[in-house]
Amino acid sequence: MGDCGAPGDVNSNVLVARSTGDAQLDKAVWQWLSWDKNQKTKEQIESLLQNGKHKELRDRLCCRLTFGTAGLRSAMGAGFCYINDLTVIQSTQGIYKYLERSFSDFKQRGFVVGYDTRGQVTSNCSSKKLAKLTAAVLLAKDVLVYFFSTYVPTPFVPYAVQQLGAVAGVMITASHNRKEDNGYKVYWENGAQITSPHDKEIIKCIEECVEPWNGSWNENLVDTSPLRQDPLKKICDSYMEDLTKICYHRELNEQTSLKFVHTSFHGVGHDYVQLAFKAFGFQPPIPVPEQKDPDPDFSTVKCPNPEEGESVLELSLRLAEKENAKVVVATDPDADRLAVAEQQENGCWKVFTGNELAALFGWWMFSCWKENCSEDADVRNVYMLATTVSSKILRAIALKEGFHFEETLPGFKWIGSRVKNLLDNGKEVLFAFEESIGFMCGTSVLDKDGVSAAVVIAEMATFLQAQNLTLAQKLVDIYEMYGYHISKTSYFLCYDPPTIKRIFERLRNFEGPQSYPKSCGIYNILHVRDITTGYDSSQLNKKSVLPVSRSSQMITFSFQNGCVATLRTSGTEPKIKYYAEMCALPGLSDRSVLEEELQKLIEALIEHFLEPDRNGLTWRSA
Repeated sequence: MGDCGAPGDVNSNVLVARSTGDAQLDKAVWQWLSWDKNQKTKEQIESLLQNGKHKELRDRLCCRLTFGTAGLRSAMGAGFCYINDLTVIQSTQGIYKYLERSFSDFKQRGFVVGYDTRGQVTSNCSSKKLAKLTAAVLLAKDVLVYFFSTYVPTPFVPYAVQQLGAVAGVMITASHNRKEDNGYKVYWENGAQITSPHDKEIIKCIEECVEPWNGSWNENLVDTSPLRQDPLKKICDSYMEDLTKICYHRELNEQTSLKFVHTSFHGVGHDYVQLAFKAFGFQPPIPVPEQKDPDPDFSTVKCPNPEEGESVLELSLRLAEKENAKVVVATDPDADRLAVAEQQENGCWKVFTGNELAALFGWWMFSCWKENCSEDADVRNVYMLATTVSSKILRAIALKEGFHFEETLPGFKWIGSRVKNLLDNGKEVLFAFEESIGFMCGTSVLDKDGVSAAVVIAEMATFLQAQNLTLAQKLVDIYEMYGYHISKTSYFLCYDPPTIKRIFERLRNFEGPQSYPKSCGIYNILHVRDITTGYDSSQLNKKSVLPVSRSSQMITFSFQNGCVATLRTSGTEPKIKYYAEMCALPGLSDRSVLEEELQKLIEALIEHFLEPDRNGLTWRSA
């Protein structure tokens, strides 16, 4: 965005006097100061210019936001590669242009806008304000806009797009990212996040119209325009009603003595999880008072990601002990992901991994389907899905039970699009997940949904309690029946993109040019799949079945001992993630042996492939 458009109305003499000596940068500065009407972010650029901080100016103004695994996401602040008023206006103008080209009835069908509760005082930037500007761009162009009157869970936006027949929608959120970040998540008319080619075409359209149009800054339009509608009540009521389609034991829920604690991690989840529990016939879960209400500073947690485990669930677990609640459910700040902890007989808490929860959900959703399906239902018409870096436990269940299992690229945008395609072809999809605690129970929402997942796990725990079983005990049963799947996932932080590139390029040229490693320490490698380049040694033509994704790094190694390990970059954070899983056949139940083998292989993977000391990587727990 920093290299197109006219200088605008800034005093050119002032800017010439403060020239950076770099024509491209001068132009970008000129554009920013002439277009930005947010005094705080404008002053940030002015200050950098006055203080001669040309490198930082270049970093902020000479690159653009791009679509990652969760849309546009970056820190809030001034600059064309940050999330702020101007870049959100530019992004929405690009989307308007693309949608106008794609749909003849765009203005009549409308567009959905939702937002979470993030904000940054120093940039005068908040999710609600960014949502108002998103709506303003469209309302000024006579587009019908469904603008939620208050914050909502992310899954409400894709749900509303489908329910209202809108052409698309945007959710302003950075989900579980650090408090400094925000984001712009785009959903297509099918209710799934956009994938290629839409993302690339929208970026092109953004670049074609970077100067704000008349009316684009008028955030008051959401209060005055007759084209703005508030879908909150209709969507909330409809969502809760649809939720009951996956409620199978209402009487048990109404009678249970089991108590639940819920934390919404200072985000949007509290009211909606309360309503979901009510829809299933439960007493309301006990909220964590310090984390119940929105707080953009996430002041009681070191990071607002429930996936980090016991360290960030401290307040919930202590409250649960006090209230004698055996199960804790934690939704992340935009309520699209779910963490679960259960108190064990020895008083300790087990925080389930995403892969363990998926084993439970997979078993549960299939069991409920089997119990309730019609006599002529065909199990071969049933599907479950997971991203390729997630556990293969659903594959094992599918093989034994006779339904279909499919994998997609990482990111729920791929799952959502594939599920819609399957539904359109008359298939029945019961469940889909990604290991980073993202779950889709049923198909009312074609995205991960922490609200529905929270109440489904509560019903599951209630059902198991009636059989004198815990979630942890049932998990062991599932592994005994379908084979142990022991997985470990973690990450290293790396803030230097060239280092990340060097690590992956070394693996592609390990034993000479275009030669992948044949072993990792003492562990022999059977196959290598490189999603970045499209190579897969297990295929006859050596081409990956999954789509190529050149914008991110991702290599998967299949080892002779049955382990599958993937190294990839995060689409939303400065991380190199690793995923490793041992998949055993049913009957091979010595868990400790499998865990020890997996741990040794991960150590070899880190030492030989990531080389953290040499590459200056910071391990997640450091």
